[in-house]
Amino acid sequence: MSEILALDFMRQALVAALLVGIAAPLVGVFLVQRRLSLIGDGMGHVALAGVAVGLLTGQAPVLTALLFAVAAAIAIEVIRGRGRTSGDIALAVMFYGGIAAGVVIIAKSPSSSPANLTAYLFGAITTADQNDLWVFAGLAAVVLFTTWLLRPWLFAVANDEEYARASGLPVTALNIALAILTAVTVVVSMRVVGLLLISALMIIPNATAQLLGRSFRASVRWAVLVGVLSSVGGVIASYYAETPSGGTIVLLAIGAFVVVATVNALGARARAARHRLAERHDHEHGPGCGHAAVAHDDHVDYVHDGHRHAPHEGHYDEHAPDAHGHHDGHDGQGHGDLAPKETAPR
Repeated sequence: MSEILALDFMRQALVAALLVGIAAPLVGVFLVQRRLSLIGDGMGHVALAGVAVGLLTGQAPVLTALLFAVAAAIAIEVIRGRGRTSGDIALAVMFYGGIAAGVVIIAKSPSSSPANLTAYLFGAITTADQNDLWVFAGLAAVVLFTTWLLRPWLFAVANDEEYARASGLPVTALNIALAILTAVTVVVSMRVVGLLLISALMIIPNATAQLLGRSFRASVRWAVLVGVLSSVGGVIASYYAETPSGGTIVLLAIGAFVVVATVNALGARARAARHRLAERHDHEHGPGCGHAAVAHDDHVDYVHDGHRHAPHEGHYDEHAPDAHGHHDGHDGQGHGDLAPKETAPR
């Protein structure tokens, strides 16, 4: 690790990865709620056209990409809001038109080369210089501050747009703000993971977080943690493995999702197996059955062979005992589900 920190370009790359790892999941959580998971891809395609114009005119590609992406974000939301065409059609036009214009314009640029195109499409974090880093830091700060400021209203709109509109919230303005935040995040991330892969860093950490978090706030924290570990870890891994940073970052994020999803599935299967075992119970519990009855919340548990058995819809749930032979809570099975839980939104 000390070897990496001794290199100027790697220190800059790690800072850029950290910024992207925080910003992308924070914006992505609202896109997932609104079922707009692929909008980052569309913004990336349009941003490529902005990069191409910057290369052709000799301007800073980051700034021209930002202008194009923000303009596309506003146009898409205005079109969706007025209902002149469906969101899917508008998104498709943005996808194909943006990438087609980008490829054609870059081909006409005097400074064009396959390396230029690849760097923006798939990321080339080690080529980011000090000026790029300052621009990325400023844009990331804007994303973080705006997301933090608008988070209650963005969540309300993402959760139920019609109810938010009926409650008097400026839904159109908030939708446009989210679209602009997405566009800015795409531009911040294009040198880290690439325009074709940025949507993955917005969505996959949030998909993983929904398996881990039990509330919206907890899910956001998990998403940021997964995003940071994936982006920073991907940069470090790509240095030693000599692989492209963007692809490595996304593969790490996907790996985290697969591991968490697998553990969840195995846990659910184990809980289901324990529940099936609890159903096979020959003794009928009830008043006068000879076993101690213990009041528990809104039902009665019967102490049998050191365990609590709770009648539940034609079968019995078995509750593990504590050190005294009684149990002060549920093991998560059967009636344990009666306890109120704040679940992460899906």
